Amino acid sequence: MDILATLLIPLSAAGVLALFGARSWAPRFNVVASGMVFLSALEVARHVSGKGIFALSNQLFADDLNIIFVVLTGLVATTTSVFSVHYVRFEVERGQFDSGRLRLYHSMYQMLVFAMLLGLFSNNLGLLWVALEAATLSNAFLISLYRSPKSLEAAWKYFVLLGVGIAQAFFGLILLYFAAEKELGPGGMALLWTNLNQVKSHLNPQVLLLSFIFFFVGFGTKVGIVPLHGWLPDAHAEGPTPASAILSGLLLNVALYAIIRIKVLVDGSLGVSFTSGILIVFGLLSLWVAVFSMWGRKDVKRLFSYSSIEHLGIATLGFGVGGEIGTLAALLHMTFHSLTKSSLFFLVGTVSQWCGSQKFEGIRGVLKYTPFLGWSLILSVCAILGVPPFGIFTSEFLIFDALLHWSPWAAPFLAIALAVAFGVLMKRVLELVAGETAPSGPLPSFSRVPVGIHLFLVLILGLGLPSFLWGWYQNAARYLLGTL
Repeated sequence: MDILATLLIPLSAAGVLALFGARSWAPRFNVVASGMVFLSALEVARHVSGKGIFALSNQLFADDLNIIFVVLTGLVATTTSVFSVHYVRFEVERGQFDSGRLRLYHSMYQMLVFAMLLGLFSNNLGLLWVALEAATLSNAFLISLYRSPKSLEAAWKYFVLLGVGIAQAFFGLILLYFAAEKELGPGGMALLWTNLNQVKSHLNPQVLLLSFIFFFVGFGTKVGIVPLHGWLPDAHAEGPTPASAILSGLLLNVALYAIIRIKVLVDGSLGVSFTSGILIVFGLLSLWVAVFSMWGRKDVKRLFSYSSIEHLGIATLGFGVGGEIGTLAALLHMTFHSLTKSSLFFLVGTVSQWCGSQKFEGIRGVLKYTPFLGWSLILSVCAILGVPPFGIFTSEFLIFDALLHWSPWAAPFLAIALAVAFGVLMKRVLELVAGETAPSGPLPSFSRVPVGIHLFLVLILGLGLPSFLWGWYQNAARYLLGTL
């Protein structure tokens, strides 16, 4: 019942907010609903503790892997909803949000949370496919919220490209079912991941090879893996900032999670070399293209969208290297990136509202006139760059160590890309916070709590993971590798 409760909370909240999302209490209701999702996710995590639990005739499940992302989704959804209270108020004051857009924003926010949780909890791979499509539609409405020509273009580009991607994943699903029904019989039980995992060594390897390629292209489009990343910078630049925080912090994770679920099945039939080679090559490609695309960016949100592509590429690289160290590091990297990147979008969203611009040339004097925002920006960029003792340093160090042991040829490519990213992002953030000119507009009210929580977590967890968390991530890595 805990799994169903975790799903019903955001679904019910979406219905309420679709009707009453323009009321004065709606932003606080959004916070309460998100907080309840987080508490419910923690309760599910307490019951998992090394064993899987099921719901809805085994169509839904929670295990050592997905519960990490479920709890993370609840946490980031809650802190983002707290941030959005002041963000939405400012947009209403400057005439950007009317009552219709407020209802759309709040209801689609909760619908997006529901769709992501449904995808994570889905034991049925067909249901996972449906959930990712629902998340795509919900986020498309958020991206187009401002109804400007650029935001509508970004939403259309997002919908079309990801629609093509999800169609490719559907072909992969058909092929997987074709291979599975010979072992599990016809019907929906042949698409349950837990059933497939038990017979993966008996599945037709040629069919699974084709299936993985379609799945990788389809879900890889949603991750933003190069060269399937064209929609991501536009979606970040034109949508509201809370949507950017959710997109980079959570939705990209869900899509990568879907890929690694399929990878486990394919590895059991073909061996790890096939999927590892694909993930390493495209992880490095994403990393390098993203890093060098940062040069010359004039929009601050667009710049950090390329940083998201970079870090999802690093996580993909970690899963490609594999082994317990590489897999554990990739899981940690996804977690630390979610916390850090959402914090960065909170900050740049507030600064953009204050200065009335997302362009670098329009943002100056942040450190002098608002030290909290200035120093938080500097610390958040240090965290996303993997400066010790922040958590991303730990995950990147572990991935680099795994590369040296298993794919040493790739280690220099990672090191060079990280060095370039350090130079570019550090230079750009110093441009943002420097200067003597005061921004022309009034400083919008904002909550320091979400930024403080995220930076505190990535710092403390970088210094040392508590034993229960370390064991949790180890169990997830071993579960993926089939050694648990």
